[in-house]
Amino acid sequence: MTMSEVAGADQPWVLQFCHGYDGPFLDCARQYAALFVGTPYKVCTVYLTGKPSSEVEQGSASDEVIFLDYASRDVRGLKLKAIGDIKRIAASRNFKFCIAHRFKPIYVALLGSDLPVIGVHHAFGDYQRRSRRLFANFFRSRLALLGVSNAVRDDMRGCLPAWPHERIETLYNRIDIAAVQAEQVSREAAREHLGLLQQAWIVGNVGRLHPDKDQATLIRGFATALPQLPAGSLLAIMGSGKLESSLKALAAELGVAEQVRFLGQVPEGRRYFKAFDVFALTSDHEPFGMVLLEAMAAGVPVICSDCGGGREVVQGVGRLFVLGDAEALARQLIAEAADAAALAGTPQRIQAHLAQRFSDQVVYEHFWTLPMLTGLRST
Repeated sequence: MTMSEVAGADQPWVLQFCHGYDGPFLDCARQYAALFVGTPYKVCTVYLTGKPSSEVEQGSASDEVIFLDYASRDVRGLKLKAIGDIKRIAASRNFKFCIAHRFKPIYVALLGSDLPVIGVHHAFGDYQRRSRRLFANFFRSRLALLGVSNAVRDDMRGCLPAWPHERIETLYNRIDIAAVQAEQVSREAAREHLGLLQQAWIVGNVGRLHPDKDQATLIRGFATALPQLPAGSLLAIMGSGKLESSLKALAAELGVAEQVRFLGQVPEGRRYFKAFDVFALTSDHEPFGMVLLEAMAAGVPVICSDCGGGREVVQGVGRLFVLGDAEALARQLIAEAADAAALAGTPQRIQAHLAQRFSDQVVYEHFWTLPMLTGLRST
């Protein structure tokens, strides 16, 4: 063995274990890999599901990427083969700890290794099942938990009341602001690409057409506000899903079918957020709301339902309304339209808020102060 091989054997590694890379989860992998830039640690990111992809490998921003290539049906039940895979991978490097996203990877990592595991939770209710609480309590000595918002953190603390608070903490989602802004095209180009009128005042929304996203309240609120919004105002909804026909029927019933544009699934949708004059998120208890960060990166004012993690993202810089209250949403839309011309410097203020709370650098600094990392910081 050469001296370089000996040195490499001593190199400390972090095992990052992700369920998959669909939707926002590829960037989640990037976010956590970025926490170790400039540290002695190297990062190996493992995807439980999903085909090997050079694009995903590059987007993971990791020193090594492994695709286990399971189908979702293959990781139901005891997941014994996946546990064996993680056991083999954990023995292949000088891993100091594991960061596992979502419950299945946490389960597999704890059963397949003896590493300390930091479990990252991106949704509510992950420990409402008694079996999961029993599992977490059994492995409590080497399991710590992170929620992507205080709302998710508090949900877990409520399910695991005997755990000390420092073992269940918050680490916000974040974006590489400069990278996102570099992708975003101008207002004029975005509207041309989306087929939207250049002169219209446009309310934007991005998300699956699903009950959790509550676009029905969005359409009702827009219809109520429309007579007091600038002439020719539009609501543009980017996304697809099972509720498309019923939402179109609702718009027709309310007499606003011509003013509501269903854009469908738009590849790389965040590139076009500058098309919007305001971004409205009406979700039912959104755990965090990454689209809010992407809208803020574009300098677009945001309106959000006053629940879940979205409140934490926009509080102090955006507008809030009571979940499901179309009249309250309408009032906020009218207020935003009235204030828009008078609020010079709004994009700069929004982006300053983003940089101060949800940038890679700010979250990096917070991560390395977490009590759950005691003993790992000195490596």
